[in-house]
Amino acid sequence: MDLRYNRVTDEGAKHLADLLQHNVAIEHLDLMCNNIEAEGAELLAKSLRGNSTLRSLRMAGNKIASRGSMRFAAMLQVNSTLQALDVSDCDLDTQSLIGFTIALSTNKSIQAVDLSRPLLFSHQEEIMVHLARMLQVNQHLQELHLGQHGMTDSAVERLCEALRGNSVLRYLDLRNRITRDGAKFLAEILRHNSTLEILDLSSNRIEDDGAGHLSKAIARHNRSLRSGRLLQEATDVSPYEVDGQRCLAEVFHGLRRHYYWTSNFDAHSDPVVNSALVLMGRDSMF
Repeated sequence: MDLRYNRVTDEGAKHLADLLQHNVAIEHLDLMCNNIEAEGAELLAKSLRGNSTLRSLRMAGNKIASRGSMRFAAMLQVNSTLQALDVSDCDLDTQSLIGFTIALSTNKSIQAVDLSRPLLFSHQEEIMVHLARMLQVNQHLQELHLGQHGMTDSAVERLCEALRGNSVLRYLDLRNRITRDGAKFLAEILRHNSTLEILDLSSNRIEDDGAGHLSKAIARHNRSLRSGRLLQEATDVSPYEVDGQRCLAEVFHGLRRHYYWTSNFDAHSDPVVNSALVLMGRDSMF
């Protein structure tokens, strides 16, 4: 069920929660960029404690804050059906992020989670400590989005230490403020990791030296990372016409499946539009 951009409020969330509580055969629910707040999030999370049909839930852009997100974290401790949860840009704070890492340490069904764009007011290593511990023990999570966490190189180093013992994560999104030093830590992991297939490092500051570290590691040692390729008949632009004039628009060929302005459905007609959809599989995760 796709209800993106529909001005759904807590009142609408209440009706949806009633549906989910009765285990209606809804497997995917997209509520991105509505007006659901903490109360509506609490109702949805409560309904999912006993739901056995929903596989993916996308709450991105709803300002559920700490109160609502903590309810979802608690739900993950008892729900054994949900496979994908997107709570990016939901005003998560330090407490709720830690709550999610604790829940994911024991949850055996979640395969993909998006925790991007939280509200953090300092570069707190405490969050990364919990994330690292979770990745060391979780043997089911395949996709993790940590974009715009303000992650520093020291945090990346701790994350890489955790990835040494992780053999299931396939997709890692690290759109942060990582520099060449952080890229060096990631390069060392890529020399040995044989599971990771997609690594999103866009919007960082790795510079030439960082690119060099990554390139050497991938070329000489890594055989697991994959990338989408343009078809011969595809180009980087798409033609359109305005007032009788022929114009060209850039076509997105990136890894981000969760762009607000990029439709997931594009991949069904043109796989190169969003390569992550193709690499991870269209019928899985989000």
